[in-house]
Amino acid sequence: MRLAVLVPVKRFTAAKGRLSGVLTDVDRARLAKWLASRVLAVVAELPTFVACDDDEVASWARSNGAQVIWGAGLGLNGAVDDGVAQITDLGFEHVLVSHADLGRPDALISVARQGCITLVPDRRRDGTNVMAFPTDTPLRASYGRSSFSRHLDQAHAIRSAELEVRADPDLALDLDTEHDLAHPLISEVLPEWLPTILANPTQP
Repeated sequence: MRLAVLVPVKRFTAAKGRLSGVLTDVDRARLAKWLASRVLAVVAELPTFVACDDDEVASWARSNGAQVIWGAGLGLNGAVDDGVAQITDLGFEHVLVSHADLGRPDALISVARQGCITLVPDRRRDGTNVMAFPTDTPLRASYGRSSFSRHLDQAHAIRSAELEVRADPDLALDLDTEHDLAHPLISEVLPEWLPTILANPTQP
């Protein structure tokens, strides 16, 4: 199957707002870029598209081998739906949509299975960290609180594709809060420069 990857990426300086009590603005932006770069590195062998509306993010995406889908003013859900539509128009048969803040993204490519809608919920089974689906049976993006339930309801309504809910212990780990930083599977992969005593006790 012809598979493409879509990663929506918000402006780095606006990312990780819930970590503002732990990290400086500079370190939050640096962490957001570091996480997103790891996601792109994992899927580098595949055609990859970054949905964004920020010049710095667009430049970063191109420097990491991704194509840019510009979605000014669309919001997250609109940007993903627009990206999926453009990827479909390019002739791809399957699309994998991933958050840019996965702490352990190594298994990303394995999520996509021909003829199958695959959903990877976060560890709280509230959000949808990764989803993959045939482009002829697309899911409408419905991110936000309880997005996993909404995406799952959509997938159940599509009878022409198999459905898999994958409880992957690594891909379920996104990084939004101070508690996420302290998760043992996340803290062990965080960069050494991160000046967070809670998550990285080797740092002063």
